[in-house]
Amino acid sequence: MNRQRAKAWASKAWAVVLAGGEGSRLHGLTRNSEGAAVPKQFCSLQGGPTLIQESLQRASSIAPLQRICAVVAAHHRPWWRQMLNYLPEQNVIVQSHNRGTAHGMLLPLLQIESQDPDAVVVFMPADHYISDEETLTGSLRQAAALAAIDRESIYLLGAEPDQPDTELGYIVPGSRSKSEPSPVLRFVEKPTEAGARMLLEQGALWNVFIVAASVRAFLTLFESSSLAAVMPQTRGRRPPEIDAMHRKLSSVDFSRDVLQGNEAMLRVLPVPYCGWTDLGTPPRIATTLQRLQELRVGPAPQRSPSGHLNLADQYAWVEQNPGSEGRFGRVNLHA
Repeated sequence: MNRQRAKAWASKAWAVVLAGGEGSRLHGLTRNSEGAAVPKQFCSLQGGPTLIQESLQRASSIAPLQRICAVVAAHHRPWWRQMLNYLPEQNVIVQSHNRGTAHGMLLPLLQIESQDPDAVVVFMPADHYISDEETLTGSLRQAAALAAIDRESIYLLGAEPDQPDTELGYIVPGSRSKSEPSPVLRFVEKPTEAGARMLLEQGALWNVFIVAASVRAFLTLFESSSLAAVMPQTRGRRPPEIDAMHRKLSSVDFSRDVLQGNEAMLRVLPVPYCGWTDLGTPPRIATTLQRLQELRVGPAPQRSPSGHLNLADQYAWVEQNPGSEGRFGRVNLHA
């Protein structure tokens, strides 16, 4: 990245960590001693920082603290209240009603627009695992730089797959470049095994749901979607008014309902292999932990005394008690 690009994005970049999900597919694995299902973003993978804390650290590689936001759910307050107490209060955006990822993204966009209409915004999930942070950080910065220069396009990160996977979404690029952004031809969600292999042969990338663009480009994208009518009603409103309005809205998914159909605005930036996984299911947790065990050299990672739910410990208990319904309910780690 040259100095001109670095200067273009560094003073304008905002990072938004999306952390309002329920992680319902993992509830069987994430119940604490009181029986409450802890959303995975507030869990630790191996006893260290939680996934949201790791995501916020990732966000700090592209934006200063005053330009880092987190979108969270009101009913998750017991888990995020202390974890996020170092962020500026206005940067913790609380949703009283979950109405899908599109609404969860529109709220911070409108808030950022009111403060910094020339901003470049990078959205990232709070519940993924990356083994090679340096590689992903390089791609995050490249995407922010591209969005600062090309203010009309939306830049998606696409991870280089290491195997066909039928549980993930794919982005089919218009070229086979390994380092430059390409037009987006189409999206494919959860293909069959044969379909996934064919996608890999076509150079398809895993959709990691990290997306960068100028505020203007994002809002132009939303104006072409079903949320266009909601935007004027949301701008400048106080949280109680927004909450009352959201109670009446239907759920809108950003990938399915906003991105698809607007491929002309989209570019996908390939991310070299970085060990990305979305930790979305018990089998994926199991696979990730097994890979980490196989790659480990030296002593196991030091456990944090923080008391966060530890997915490695939860997994170990279920593995040692197959078929048990006493602690988590029945959990299938491998299917």
